[in-house]
Amino acid sequence: MAKRNTTTSANNTASVQTEQLVQPTVPQAVTDEPAQTGPSGTYSRFTDFDIHLFRSGTHYKLYEKFGSHVVEHNGVIGTYFAVWAPSARYVSVIGNFNGWNKGSHPMNVRWDSSGIWEIFIPHTGRGEAYKYFIVHESGRELEKGDPYAHWWEIPPQTASIVWDTYYEWQDQEWMTGRGTKNALDAPISVYEVHLSSWRRDPSNPERELSYGEIADALVPYVQDMGFTHVEFMPVMQYPYAPSWGYQITGYYAPSSRFGTPQDFMRLIEKLHQAGIGVLLDWVPSHFPGDAHGLYEFDGSHLYEHPDRRRGYHPDWKSYIFNYSRPEVRSFLLSNALFWLDRCHVDGLRVDAVASMLYLDYSRNVGEWEPNIFGGRENLEAISLFKELNQAIYKEYPDVQTIAEESTAFPGVSRPVYTGGLGFGMKWMMGWMNDTLRYFERDPAFRKFHQDNLTFSTVYAFTENFMLPLSHDEVVYGKNSLINKMPGDEWQRFANLRLLFSYMFTHSGTKLLFMGGEFGQTSEWKFDASLDWHLLEFAPHKGMAACVKALNTLYRTEPALYERNFTADGFEWIDTMDRENSIVTYARKGNRPEDTLLIVLNMTPVPRADYRVGVPSAGSYQEIFNSDAKEFYGGGISNPNALQSLEEKWHGRPQSIRLNVPPLGAVVLKKSNY
Repeated sequence: MAKRNTTTSANNTASVQTEQLVQPTVPQAVTDEPAQTGPSGTYSRFTDFDIHLFRSGTHYKLYEKFGSHVVEHNGVIGTYFAVWAPSARYVSVIGNFNGWNKGSHPMNVRWDSSGIWEIFIPHTGRGEAYKYFIVHESGRELEKGDPYAHWWEIPPQTASIVWDTYYEWQDQEWMTGRGTKNALDAPISVYEVHLSSWRRDPSNPERELSYGEIADALVPYVQDMGFTHVEFMPVMQYPYAPSWGYQITGYYAPSSRFGTPQDFMRLIEKLHQAGIGVLLDWVPSHFPGDAHGLYEFDGSHLYEHPDRRRGYHPDWKSYIFNYSRPEVRSFLLSNALFWLDRCHVDGLRVDAVASMLYLDYSRNVGEWEPNIFGGRENLEAISLFKELNQAIYKEYPDVQTIAEESTAFPGVSRPVYTGGLGFGMKWMMGWMNDTLRYFERDPAFRKFHQDNLTFSTVYAFTENFMLPLSHDEVVYGKNSLINKMPGDEWQRFANLRLLFSYMFTHSGTKLLFMGGEFGQTSEWKFDASLDWHLLEFAPHKGMAACVKALNTLYRTEPALYERNFTADGFEWIDTMDRENSIVTYARKGNRPEDTLLIVLNMTPVPRADYRVGVPSAGSYQEIFNSDAKEFYGGGISNPNALQSLEEKWHGRPQSIRLNVPPLGAVVLKKSNY
């Protein structure tokens, strides 16, 4: 029986989401693509060179070949379909246009043993819902969505939709100059966002906002808060909302939950027009076993590794790509470049890198197979990362790739030519764990654990580190950031302001998950809006003001970003005052006059007339204080310039005396030279 679908045919005037469907037209994006003709006269978009690259694992633009493309062929407008299914004995396109008839539009398998099936179907076009009906060599029958589709039905519907990625971009100013904004010596402060739960319709909390509605609210908010970049948790098509987007079935499509691909592009464009960069979470580590997805795509283990020891992920109950198969490598490499090419994104944060690097990740003895040298490293995944980063930085030298990697694997953010993996940055998971563990302690006992803070600088410059306080720290019983802090209400907010102050003045770029910036009290829920009403209350309003001020400080003080990844940009002044739980350090830029002095008091006891050794003689002015009254602090500050005296302290010939607020951070800068 024909399957019913909600998406309408392109041959009538019903609407799909926000766009009015019309008679099929040829998008400009594909009209220039030369057609190839095989021996049987079959229309094809593949050249012999395409096939060579695909089969060698080095094709970086498969999205121009596979999938569905509206084209004109022999004077007739229709849609070209192409799919890889080498273990199939029969493949057809089924959809609304043929009543989901499995036999009406059989595809032609290419003559070159590539396993690619193709067909041109006249008088079909943009907006058609479709799937591939596949019969495996064994006779097993499957119905699969298109791995290269650019748009899908809204879950729980599972069909792909004929669509394109044509968009007339209006972000040329950003694209031309973004190299300076995305550079490693630029301030990079990232606001991590989950599109479904950042904000929902106030009149109907069950309704997710569209890409356009998100843009209208998110762009001015991020701009006002002073973040330089937004990172979206996975926006690729995912069927299961509780996966947060990390179980992907449509790698080449923005989620249809929020609108069309063009709606998504418009969101990126508006962020760019506001001077805000866009990073995407990218998941090459695993995919789900949904019947319409990549798993056993043609009845065989096509995309996943056939050996369960390498092909199944026990933590996520999902399937691992076969990184040794050239065609799968081409799929992943093309996908990474797709988002940079067609969607103008400024970088990719690569999820779960550690799970890909090690064959024994989350596996017991006997559950994994060593590599050919007897080691635990996944050599194929390592080579994929190297090729991925080389390809990205060659084609897009003004973007960044960022690894979520939680081990001590060497050289993650070092160039491939020096033996590294080639990422631009790496999440500093050790800093995150040590810092949260320290701040969760009662201040009375912090003096016994000061090494939790100082240890990070032992290895801080072995990689280009990003400091993350991400979604993973505020879910499933982990508590919100504000409720991790000890003490009464005032102390909890002071502690969190202090933590953020430490984060923004520590070496490395920054990432903060949504809600943390105003002290969200409840744990993050993927299906509910953040508690925006909290901003009506002074503690939360003060927290937001503090984060905004920290972003301003970070962006305007070169000492906090010019030497983010080198040891000469950071200097401990004192780490030995354990009794008072005070640490002091300096941050340095390219000019000596930009040097900053940072003093952190980790206890609720104010310290008046506290002496600190200074980097050089001069008059020091307080430029930031986390205890400011506008931040819901007590207002203990240093309103007047502090002149250094020839009193040796902390091994330095000059020192100053200042007021250090309780659970507070003070940042000072020399005001005369």
